[in-house]
Amino acid sequence: MPELQLLRPDHAPALLAFERENRAYFAASIPDRGEEYFARFEERHRDLLAEQESGDCHFHVLIDAAGEVLGRVNLVDLSDGDAELGYRIAERAAGRGLATAAVRRVCDLAADRYGLSTLRAATTLDNAASRAVLGRTGFTVTGETRAAGRPGLTYVRSLRDFSVPRTDL
Repeated sequence: MPELQLLRPDHAPALLAFERENRAYFAASIPDRGEEYFARFEERHRDLLAEQESGDCHFHVLIDAAGEVLGRVNLVDLSDGDAELGYRIAERAAGRGLATAAVRRVCDLAADRYGLSTLRAATTLDNAASRAVLGRTGFTVTGETRAAGRPGLTYVRSLRDFSVPRTDL
């Protein structure tokens, strides 16, 4: 079973490989990161670690037994007990329940370790898989938005209302 880990400096090579391998797959549902992201990856990775160290964000990677990154689940823009949830799973790992398990685990961490009370998320209407993950993990639709230039939905999840089932991640 893959392990959810807090982002570390030594994750950089595997994370870069994950982003490169899945670039076209991700671009089908979210904006492409662009060439500069890949050209400045090491600097960007250091910046993310600094943000995490300051407590502004919590970045997680889903690691398989071989040390490869299968996904990312991030909490960003922490403020007054709230944060924005974002996640992406490798194409080769999609459809196996990993996103649902990883989001559940991060909800658990958000409440128990990070002291958060509410998570927000957004996805496009045409991203049925992401909408399903959010629904299965206790998020409710709160409104409409534009995400990646397309019609989307906003979601919220209170971390006070009910507990998240524990997982092996």
